[in-house]
Amino acid sequence: MTDTLRVSDILGVTGPRLFVIPARDAPVAVVLRRGPTAWSHVGRWDLTDGTYEAGSWIKANLYPQRCDLSPDGQWLVYFTARGPGTWDAGSTYIAVSKAPWLTALAAWGTCGTWTRGAHFADDPSVQELGVPDEGDLGDLVQRYGLAFNRATTFAVERRRGWAETASTPVRADHDVWDELRADDVVMEKRRPGGHEVLSARGRFAAFREGPFPGEARVTDYRLVDGARDLALDGAQWADWTGDGRLLVATVDGHLQIRDGDAREVVEAARAVHDVDLSTMQPDPQRPPAAARRR
Repeated sequence: MTDTLRVSDILGVTGPRLFVIPARDAPVAVVLRRGPTAWSHVGRWDLTDGTYEAGSWIKANLYPQRCDLSPDGQWLVYFTARGPGTWDAGSTYIAVSKAPWLTALAAWGTCGTWTRGAHFADDPSVQELGVPDEGDLGDLVQRYGLAFNRATTFAVERRRGWAETASTPVRADHDVWDELRADDVVMEKRRPGGHEVLSARGRFAAFREGPFPGEARVTDYRLVDGARDLALDGAQWADWTGDGRLLVATVDGHLQIRDGDAREVVEAARAVHDVDLSTMQPDPQRPPAAARRR
């Protein structure tokens, strides 16, 4: 892989921070949007027709790599820190909601932000989170289990078919949170039905929780097509759809579904769908009744 550091990488994202979590078994994804400042937003992205449904706004931080979307795209499990809490789950908690809303159907308090978050398991008998501190899971316990995440880089991507490259250094036994090697972890995923390989590298890409003061936000997405190693400039997140189209969240706040050969998807020559999230401002709305039904 090429180790070239671009100026755009150092300057970082020019629009809102975007992270996308696709459903495994349905053509849908949730979009976690950060900005302005203390606000976060959740939306639902239809990967068939490219439409976007705005959901909840929350004046708090969501931690993308500690969140997950159910395989059918219906439920979201998320981790957040909201400040003083007035319920049994406290101010930092893991919750399950109906995507794209954050109305907690069940919630578990955590001991601060040093928690791994959780994900959905195919086996309903896997219920590692135990009894919720608030609410209940209703019929969801008959469909999916809930398990704590392993403390690792690229936690969401690993559950969606990404794997470490052979050049990635081995994790040391004492690297409890997988932080010591984070800058050198390179993940890759082959295009479904094709031979091109998408790769991702960078501490911000790995954790989606920085940069902290004094740190550069370095995210390097590349597309390797045989002898060609093409930089996916302007991307802050990317992945393949199940049918081989390229999904991209751009640094200026656009969601794109791109089609075509390697050069076309890198240059966005065929962005068949484009949603502009760059100018959104906090607009909390009362969730629909369906968001409260378990």
